[in-house]
Amino acid sequence: MMKRARVKNGRVVPDELTDLPKGAEMDLEALGDDLDDEERACLHGGLDAADDELRAGKGISGQNIIAALRHGGL
Repeated sequence: MMKRARVKNGRVVPDELTDLPKGAEMDLEALGDDLDDEERACLHGGLDAADDELRAGKGISGQNIIAALRHGGL
């Protein structure tokens, strides 16, 4: 029985071979997301705000962040 799979290019790909017969159906459950509706709305609001800042040119490049971290900044 398949225990784990990953999504690659929009398709579910098992991590290991399975002995399921051709045409077998299964239920899938995404792991790692236990946010409630309020927490998810807060997350998406923060992501939208960050996207707006980046589009307005207010972002910091990854290179600058790494350089600042190496020099004790941020």
